[in-house]
Amino acid sequence: MDRATLDKLYNNREAVPTHPRDIARWTTESARARAELPCHADLAYGPHPRELLDLFTLATPGGPLLVFIHGGYWQAMSKGEASLIAHGFVCDGLANVAAVNYPIGPEAGMDQIVASIRRALLWLWHHAPAYGYDRNRIYVSGHSAGGHLTLMAMLTDWPALDTEAPADLVKGGFSISGVYDLRPIRLTYLNDRLGMDDAVAARNSPLLLLPASTSGLPPLTCAVGGAETPAFLQQQHDFVTAWKARGGQVTAITAPDKHHFDIVDQMAQPGAVLQIAMAAMLRRGG
Repeated sequence: MDRATLDKLYNNREAVPTHPRDIARWTTESARARAELPCHADLAYGPHPRELLDLFTLATPGGPLLVFIHGGYWQAMSKGEASLIAHGFVCDGLANVAAVNYPIGPEAGMDQIVASIRRALLWLWHHAPAYGYDRNRIYVSGHSAGGHLTLMAMLTDWPALDTEAPADLVKGGFSISGVYDLRPIRLTYLNDRLGMDDAVAARNSPLLLLPASTSGLPPLTCAVGGAETPAFLQQQHDFVTAWKARGGQVTAITAPDKHHFDIVDQMAQPGAVLQIAMAAMLRRGG
């Protein structure tokens, strides 16, 4: 495809002209979560000014931790629009929730962004005793760019980064509207700020990093909106197909009539389709 075609396929804001309303709603609901729920705000997990997270904790210790990574095409947004996810899990006592910030482009390149997410998860694993959640039940989720980063976390060799960390630090993943192959992104307007070359795109593409067998990896759910652009439907189809072909456990969900922005609410609202699926993963322990 030529650049003009790819630009159109990956331009979600153009595809959904009403997206400012969605982002405004996320901001309002996230502020409400921080005001109403038990929250440890702006915990620093690394040296970069954006390496901060908000941690929402359950009243009863020992519960699982659900980590949520915001979207924004690796160059926008923040945890300030992501904390609404806590409504779907903390309120019902299902899980503690961590909303994670990370450095963004053009200041940060893709390698740095991925390294930051891995640093956040190691911090959360090490600091579990201080905040009362079970470090042996850490789950990772994310939307759009956050979906990509969810898979990069799941495919991490944790002991290679920290000899104390277990290989199965992440017990399950839930990617919403994820990007699993960055090679098309490199050819779009998005790369004007991200600056990826072929090598960077390849080594940060989950589709290209899958091992010969995924049967030993944690369970995965991939969700996409039925009203999303063909590029996102294709990204999910290709990745789920490759994961299954290698023997891994994966559930694919298409949320009818949901576009790239309003699908996020399906994780935030108790009883919505994605919240139910994530809650089921938490309850069965994988």
